[in-house]
This record gives sequence, C-alpha cells and structure tokens, in this order.
Amino acid sequence: MLVFILNAGSSSLKYQLMNPVTKEVLASGICERIGIDGILRHEFEDRELKLDANLPTHKEAIELVLRTLTSGEGKVIDSIDDIQAIGHRVAHGGEAFKKSTLVDDSVIEKIEELIPLAPLHNPANIMGIKICQELMPDKPNVAVFDTVFHQTMPDYAYMYALPYDQYKKYKIRKYGFHGTSHYYVSNEARSMLDKKRNTRIIVCHLGNGSSVTAVLNGKSIDTSMGLTPVQGLMMGTRAGDVGVGAIRYMMKQEGLDIDQVTNIMNKKSGILGISGKSSDLREVLEGMQQGDERCRLAVDMVAYNIKKYVGSYVAALDGVDALCFTGGIGENSALIREIVCTGLDGMGLVLDPIKNNKKKHNARDIATNSSAARIFVIPTNEEYVIAHDTYDVVREFAD
Repeated sequence: MLVFILNAGSSSLKYQLMNPVTKEVLASGICERIGIDGILRHEFEDRELKLDANLPTHKEAIELVLRTLTSGEGKVIDSIDDIQAIGHRVAHGGEAFKKSTLVDDSVIEKIEELIPLAPLHNPANIMGIKICQELMPDKPNVAVFDTVFHQTMPDYAYMYALPYDQYKKYKIRKYGFHGTSHYYVSNEARSMLDKKRNTRIIVCHLGNGSSVTAVLNGKSIDTSMGLTPVQGLMMGTRAGDVGVGAIRYMMKQEGLDIDQVTNIMNKKSGILGISGKSSDLREVLEGMQQGDERCRLAVDMVAYNIKKYVGSYVAALDGVDALCFTGGIGENSALIREIVCTGLDGMGLVLDPIKNNKKKHNARDIATNSSAARIFVIPTNEEYVIAHDTYDVVREFAD
C-alpha cells in the first residue's frame, strides 16, 4: 500500500509518499508561502527539485504536488491511482478522538467543533482533508491526531485546578501535542532497552515547538503542553509556562486585549523574545559564542526549563529507565543535551561527553556504560506513525 501523508498548515503543506509496510519513502516535500508566491521543494531518489509556482490556495498546492509525483522530472508513480490511502495530521482531537479514525462527514463535523481549541491548526487540517476528498474522491482519508497518544493521562494529571464546571461545560483541560513523535520515540526506546514491560521513559521533543512527556509502559501519563501548545517549555516563539498574574500585569501596562497578548505569547516570546535575535536556536547559540548575553540567557533558560520537567517526570514515574532526545534541537544540539543532563547523576542519568559530541544521524545511546539509566538520541518519524495508522485503519474497515 502507498499512503499519501499530508500535514496542512496555514500557509504551508508538508507531504510524503510512503509504503508503511517497508517504510520506503518514495518522495517528500513541502509547499511554502501558499497564498503569497508559492514554492515547492520536492525530494526524491536523493535529489531535490525546487519549483516556483502560483499557489493562491491549498487546492493548487495539492494539485501541484500530485502532478509532480506523477509526471515530469519529479515523477515517482504512474498516476494517483497508485495512491491507496491518505493520512492527515490533525492537531487537536479533544476528547472526541481516542484513536486514528477513518474520515466521514461526522468526523469532519467533530474536528470543526474543536476549532476553538486549535484555531491556527484544525482549520488548515480540515481544508487538506476536504481538498483530497475532492481531488481523489475514491481514496480513503484517515485523521491521525496529535492529541491521541496523551488520552491515557490520568485525570489528576490532565485536569486544571479551575472550577470543575469549566471542564464539564467546555472541556478545559490538558491535552498535549506532538503525540505521534512521543509515541514513535518511546516505542523505539523500549526496543533499545530490549523490554516492553516496566519501562519508565521520558521523551524530550525539542524543536521550534517543544514538549516533554512521561511514558509508563508505553502509555503517556503526563506531558508539558496543555489545552493549547503554548503551555509548557519555552519554545522558538512561544512563552511556555507564565503565571496569569504576569500576563494580567502586562496587559494592563501595555493596554493589550486578550487577542493581542495571546499573539505575543505565541509568536513573539520564547527564544525570539529573550534573545532578540532569532527563534532559531542555532543562530542564538552562535550569538552566545560571540558573547551576546541575551543569547546566553535564552540558551540557559531553554535548558533549565527542560531539566525542570525531566526532574518532575522522574518523580512522576518513580524513577527512569531512559531519557530520550528528539526533534531538530534534541537530535542536533549536543550542548543543550549536555546542559540538561548536567547534575542528573543522582537520578541515574550520566552523560558520556564523547558519545554526546559525535555527530551521527542514527538512534544511539549517549550515556556512560556505568549509567544506571540510558540516555538516547532517537530521530523521530511522525510520518511513519501517520502512514502506519492509516494502513491499519483502512485495513480494519476493509476486513
């Protein structure tokens, strides 16, 4: 089976064409600047094809991707008939979805009802689904939700200490995100530990968006993101955990309304807000090495926030068997891994500096041989999770 994997954002569209049985990726790419001028970056057979295109809407972007997959220089399949199913990344499934789901009209209606919980993501995800239904009407579509993996959290972990009727009326609670990544990495870690039972794993998914999850015996029991992705760690442009008193004070001093302050916390805070330089940690690390004190502060804050969550999740899990780093920062920044792990020896986590500084792209153990718990760097593969879930759901409904 070939699965077309789609991740539709507000002005971008990521895709892969994958065989979920063999894990072979025939092509992958991204359409950027949709609605502005449009760029397609298409990777196939160790080559990259870049096309400038007029992409006024997501429909033209998906049409271009399908044309590129089936004709011209970037061709990898003979026709769209070779695609047997479409897997969609959907940001927020609320409490309505506890597993990946075959899309029908009722599923779309439920995802639309959840738009207030993910106003930046769910509308684009729905748009991608509807366009694929129009362009490939005979193909099954499967929704794979970022929040599903965290539906196993116990109530005492996901509830906020607000009046209980706020949960009953509006489902205000923690949901968590990056679920496909946390699921994939924690399962890889269990294999590397060579055991599936009695496993206590902490996954740090660190990128422009970042989150930490505590995984007990393969199930999420707590995670750093909350009702929306702005809660938790300090991120590229997101503030993370900020007390409501500080927010109220800022609003009063600056004369801001709730939409303005939400925009600041989502798009102008985090690494960008502290460093004043960039939301890209690579540029901030360069600034720190050049003596920029605000860049140094941003790096220290990023690492300190991660370490705080790791420590609290060691307590929640009653110990730890493996600490995992993934995502663009987690996989590539030896310095962040080093700062996070410094001082965790008492928790059984002892980093080997030589292993940590070796540049490799495969899953690996960077703990010392004598470390009581393991420290893994594991490249994530969210697309494989989407493809595999799509394969399973389609096969289930076909039987």
